Amino acid sequence: MTNGPVLIDLENSGEPAPDVAQAAPVPDAAELPAEGRAMARAARLAAAAPSRLARWAWGLAGAVLGAVISVAAWDFVTRLLERAPVLGWAVSVLFAALLAVLAVLALRELAAIGRLKRIDGLRRAAETALAGADLQDARAAAGRLIAFYAGREDTRWGRARLEGKVEEQFDAEAVLALVEDELLAPLDRAASREVEAAARQVAAVTALVPLALADVFAALIFNLRMIRRVAEIYGGRSGVLGSWRLTRAVFTHLVATGAVAVGDDLLEPVLGGSLLTKLSRRFGEGLVNGALSARVGVAAMEVCRPLPFSARHRPSVRGMIGRALTGLLSRRGGA
Repeated sequence: MTNGPVLIDLENSGEPAPDVAQAAPVPDAAELPAEGRAMARAARLAAAAPSRLARWAWGLAGAVLGAVISVAAWDFVTRLLERAPVLGWAVSVLFAALLAVLAVLALRELAAIGRLKRIDGLRRAAETALAGADLQDARAAAGRLIAFYAGREDTRWGRARLEGKVEEQFDAEAVLALVEDELLAPLDRAASREVEAAARQVAAVTALVPLALADVFAALIFNLRMIRRVAEIYGGRSGVLGSWRLTRAVFTHLVATGAVAVGDDLLEPVLGGSLLTKLSRRFGEGLVNGALSARVGVAAMEVCRPLPFSARHRPSVRGMIGRALTGLLSRRGGA
């Protein structure tokens, strides 16, 4: 066993010595392509499903914690009633009010989840009618859609234009296309504006925030808010649990299809490959994250919309990215 350095004689080994001058240069970190790591990590974080053992652990922990809090609150109130009856009754009223508010919140969450399931049922009914070219099913689905949006002021004009026109159509595809044109097209435009705004915010924040994991957190927050707003536009009005379930459904679909693993393919046709090579790495990373946020937004529109997109109304991801990121590029060019 030797304690000193080991020398290898290359001259007597029979192999030519390597030429250091011909070695490839070490790539500069600023020249590496942007990959949208913040959005990819945020997507995998949101789509990660806990194991069955983890769900059991969290459920049991919640049950134990609830039991401990309930017993502690009961002992606190009963002892307070013995020591100071007036104060004890006042605290009892506060606890009762808190339980009433929590019950209302629970009912709202159940109603929100039920509304999301209703939207899923409307979309499945429309898909069934289109697949079978069934005119009666299409008319029934159109009637359910019109009733679903009854009472919303932003759909009043579209519902008025649909009165009597659904029965005049004699083709299932024509019936649902008419509903899509008159009722859902304004909602699509509003949802597209929300997606474009979120893509701009994600691009700006992830380009300007140099802290590790801070850009991931910002991208996740902006995308959660975007998905919630898209659901509200289409009538979902999802609560906290409903929003999280909806977000997991969107990101799970994107992760499963590999949609969060690409970025330059979205930007180069819109911005040009030469421009991407001239951008700083951090700014290019922000643009890729913004582009992936736009793709998440389109997926959210498809999930939250109570009617599947037709070819005429399907949003263009590249067009949405171009509208969302043009302002950032013009401001950077003028800086």
